[in-house]
Amino acid sequence: MKTPLRYQVTEFDCGPTSLLNAVSFLFDREQIPPEVVRNIMLYSLDTFGTDGVSGKSGTSHTAMLFLSHWLDGFGKTGRLNIRSDYLTGRDVNLGADSRLVSALRRGGAAVVRLDLEGWHYVLLTGIEGDGVLVFDPYDPAEPFPAEDVTVVQDRQYNRIVPRARFETQELRPYGFGPYEQREAVLLFNTDVELTEENTVEYVI
Repeated sequence: MKTPLRYQVTEFDCGPTSLLNAVSFLFDREQIPPEVVRNIMLYSLDTFGTDGVSGKSGTSHTAMLFLSHWLDGFGKTGRLNIRSDYLTGRDVNLGADSRLVSALRRGGAAVVRLDLEGWHYVLLTGIEGDGVLVFDPYDPAEPFPAEDVTVVQDRQYNRIVPRARFETQELRPYGFGPYEQREAVLLFNTDVELTEENTVEYVI
């Protein structure tokens, strides 16, 4: 049974929430070992706010890189059939030949860093035409201001965002921003991941 995706409980936990949502999107609840949840929470929220309070600047690049490698290594133990890749810089894009697009088309998920009045992590769960299926863990009090972003209620996504909105080096809602700030964690359930070898329908 798949667990519904969830919203963050503070202003700061978008990173771990999006990683946990990725695992919930890819696996049934009964498949997920408790140490996956424990370690995602243990190694995220590793920054400090300007007042010196732990976690008040969210989750760092270093923590996301570590968790991507940890999840990939955990998959190799055979405890959970998960695989993870970490992307930065110009590799984080939605071009036709990008690794991020390929991951989504093969049934994977991607946790990406983007702008939403400050740096923010969301989960990408698919692509339909020119729209990217997004689960944003931040539930705003006000309606989303951009007319080209569609707000929906679905178990696997709550926004449909035009691909073009991500592809900007400027800081704007759902934009990836400058190349040096871009980051993505790709995650796969290797039991169902589509590849050229196991499906004739796989298209980059």
